[in-house]
Amino acid sequence: MTLTDLLPALQNLPRPDKLRAMQFLLAELARDEGLALIPDATYEIWSPLDSHQAAHQLTALLDEAETRKTYQRLA
Repeated sequence: MTLTDLLPALQNLPRPDKLRAMQFLLAELARDEGLALIPDATYEIWSPLDSHQAAHQLTALLDEAETRKTYQRLA
């Protein structure tokens, strides 16, 4: 079966089966990369949700982009 054949079948799956397919594919990709994922285990991921440093960096980048846009309009 090719990916072209598989995609329409995946679209027709119910949501829980789509999630299981994603879990399967992620585990396969991890295995290909030599990572050992334990089935049904939970893994922490980093999120910038409560990161004040990330908020400051984003604000600085947005300010810099706005400054560049202003100078481009004046030029």
